[in-house]
Amino acid sequence: MVNKKVAVIGAGAAGLMAAGTAAGFGASVTLIEKNPRVGRKIMITGKGRCNVLNRCDVPAFIGNVPVNGRFLYSAVSRFTPEDTYDFFESIGVPLKTERGNRCFPQSDKAADVVDALRRFALDSGVSIVQDTAVSLELENNEAVGVKGEKRTYYADSVIICCGGKSYPLTGSTGDGYVFARQAGHTVTQLKPSLVPLESPDSDCRSMQGLSLRNVALKIIDNGSGKAVYEDFGEMLFTHFGLSGPMILSASSHLRDVAPGKYTAAVDLKPALDDEQLDRRLQKDLLENSNRDVSNAFSKLLPRKIIVPVLKRWGVPFDKKCHSVTREERRRLCALLKRFTIPLSGFRPIEEAIVTSGGVKVDEIDPKTMESKLVKGLYFAGEVIDADAYTGGFNLQIAWSTGRLAGESAAF
Repeated sequence: MVNKKVAVIGAGAAGLMAAGTAAGFGASVTLIEKNPRVGRKIMITGKGRCNVLNRCDVPAFIGNVPVNGRFLYSAVSRFTPEDTYDFFESIGVPLKTERGNRCFPQSDKAADVVDALRRFALDSGVSIVQDTAVSLELENNEAVGVKGEKRTYYADSVIICCGGKSYPLTGSTGDGYVFARQAGHTVTQLKPSLVPLESPDSDCRSMQGLSLRNVALKIIDNGSGKAVYEDFGEMLFTHFGLSGPMILSASSHLRDVAPGKYTAAVDLKPALDDEQLDRRLQKDLLENSNRDVSNAFSKLLPRKIIVPVLKRWGVPFDKKCHSVTREERRRLCALLKRFTIPLSGFRPIEEAIVTSGGVKVDEIDPKTMESKLVKGLYFAGEVIDADAYTGGFNLQIAWSTGRLAGESAAF
């Protein structure tokens, strides 16, 4: 049997997995990457720690993929989160499991993940070349190679692993969609997912840089008054609105955000019920009895949020603590349990961690990741129209589809 030649475009998570897997099955593999270093986007995931995977079973995984989760069933059943865990341990990246089954390298360094994947690819026999793919080479409805800026790479199979349009500085500039369209594929509407949210509220700008930890968040649909998302954890105020882990997670539950449609409601003191919080307020007011209310809450609240809270409370800043009424205390308590921020939109797709949308899954064979339109053309990772919630699920899509595409392309 003659070794098949495989060209892989993009040395990100899916590309490194696909290339190393194909080479491991005996293929002669060329991995084409425009950046001088592989895995640029992996380096910035999980705040530089890299949330490698979520250690859950297959049904739980599918449940965390709101966009075309069923399409991934074959790929994830063939290479499960548990298989992924064992794989990384086997290539020299010991992992640890944290809250919500999120797995990180024990070193807390995304660079260790990238280095291990690069070694995996090279040790499997992959040739990594720095070049920019320009177009596919197609003949008689078959993929026969990749045209690069430097030269043309002829192959029996081509795997597109170029990522989405998010974080273009890492090289994810949407090239994969161009190649897919060249091959006659449909690319669904591209939208940001796992992305910060904008707000017209000037309080956000005044609190820029403030990180709130251990707070409870609800995203309220203003039309129905119901919460469409709830979470507990960390969030960040920015000059444009809101960011941080909870906000990124919330964004993937919102299909569209328009001015007036949603409000973020933050419980600043989720550990205290109304009665306990009122007792705490009485204590702080008593301790600062003869001082202005503007100086009374430095132990209760972060400095940057005190003025916005006081403005919304509506009590004069120079009112003495001893003269605060029970009704004013009740209003303050309600404000701290529901500090609201109107939302007006997503940040640009370039700031998203994940691109929602991509190559239409109806045009890809879920059992092989091969194009149904062009023989010898495969897709893996973010370029496919499938995206998940935060917590390691999106990287698992890359690992599983990359593994399947690499194995399929090698035979």
